Amino acid sequence: MELKKRMKTCTNGHIFYKSSACPICPICEKDGKPTDHFLSYLSAPARRALLSHGISDLAQLSTWSEKEILALHGIGKSAIPIIKKLLETQQLSFKIEND
Repeated sequence: MELKKRMKTCTNGHIFYKSSACPICPICEKDGKPTDHFLSYLSAPARRALLSHGISDLAQLSTWSEKEILALHGIGKSAIPIIKKLLETQQLSFKIEND
């Protein structure tokens, strides 16, 4: 089954094609990708997930458990090893969960 891509135009006038209902413009997303920040190591959906929950630095990220981060829409299993490595660079880690 082939998904039909639809032409879309973002508020900045970029024309792009997507087969999903996702409104994110890939051109704007690429232009807005940080280059010198821990978020630059993560995929766009992962960056948006963290930022939408007010997580903009590693110290804030360390107040969340791995399970909590993984539950966020946009965070996949491949992001966790990257995040762990980034946290370790600052001698930080995920919050320990009390079961």
